[in-house]
Amino acid sequence: MLGMTKKKAVGHTLTHIVLILVGLFFLLPFFWMLSTALKSDQQIFVNPPVWIPDPVMWENFRSAVTVIPFFSYMKNTCYVALMDVLGTVLACPLVAYGLSRLEWKGRDLLFFLTISVMMIPHEVTMIPQFIMYSRAGLVGTYVPLYLAAFFGGRPFMIFLLRQFFMNLPRDLEDAARIDGASELAVYAKVVLPLVVPGILTVALFRFMNSWNDFLGPLLYLSDDRKYTITIGLQMFTTQYKTEWSLLMAASLLTAIPVVAVYFLVQKRFIEGITFSGIKG
Repeated sequence: MLGMTKKKAVGHTLTHIVLILVGLFFLLPFFWMLSTALKSDQQIFVNPPVWIPDPVMWENFRSAVTVIPFFSYMKNTCYVALMDVLGTVLACPLVAYGLSRLEWKGRDLLFFLTISVMMIPHEVTMIPQFIMYSRAGLVGTYVPLYLAAFFGGRPFMIFLLRQFFMNLPRDLEDAARIDGASELAVYAKVVLPLVVPGILTVALFRFMNSWNDFLGPLLYLSDDRKYTITIGLQMFTTQYKTEWSLLMAASLLTAIPVVAVYFLVQKRFIEGITFSGIKG
C-alpha cells in the first residue's frame, strides 16, 4: 500500500512538472511580446534576439495609448463585444432548448440546417450581408456587428448549448409541468439554471471572437471615432514603417481584458466543456 502511495505521489509530481513546462512554453509568446514592447527600435532587430531589454523602455506603453485614441477604441470594442454576448446568451439558449427538449415536427431537419450553416464560409455570405445592411441604412453603425446574435445567428453556440440540454434529465421538467408550470417557466426557472456553465462557456467564446474581430469592423465602420481596437492596432503600421514596440505594447494591453475574463470564469468554463461532452 505504501509503495502504491509513493508511485501515485511520484506520478502526480511528474504530471505537474510536465504541465508547468507546457504552460511555460505557451507563455513564451506573451513574454516575447512584453520584451518587444519594452525595447528600443534598435534592439528589436538585433541578431541573435535579445530577450531582456536594456534599457527598459517603459515609456513605450505611454506612447502606445497616446499615439492613437487607445482607450476610446477599447470602449467601442467593449460595447460591441458585450452587445454580442448579450444577444448570444438571450437567443441561443432559447433556440437550443427548442431543438433539444421540445418535440415538434421538422425539429431535426431544422437542426440539420442550423449545423449546415456552419459549413458555409463567411466569405460567401459577406457581400449579401453587406448589401442587406447597406439597404437598411446600418452601414457605419455598430448594429451589423451584433444584430445577428439577437436572432440566434450563432450556429456553433446553438449546437454547443444543445449538447448541454440533451444531457439533462427530464424528471425536473416533467415535475414542473405536472405542477402547472408553463413551458416558458420550465425553461427559465428549471432548465436554464442547470446550464449556467454552458452559457458562460458560450459567452466567453463570443466575447473572445467579438473582441478579436477585425473583418467586421473593417467592413461596416467608416468613422475613425467608432473604430474598435483591432482596427486601431493597424494604425501603428504605415506604408513605410511599423512601430513594433508600440504595436506590441498596445497588443499586450488589448489582450489583458480577455485574459482577465477567462480567469474570472475559468472554473465554470472547464465545467462547461466537460459537461457538454460534445455528444448527441
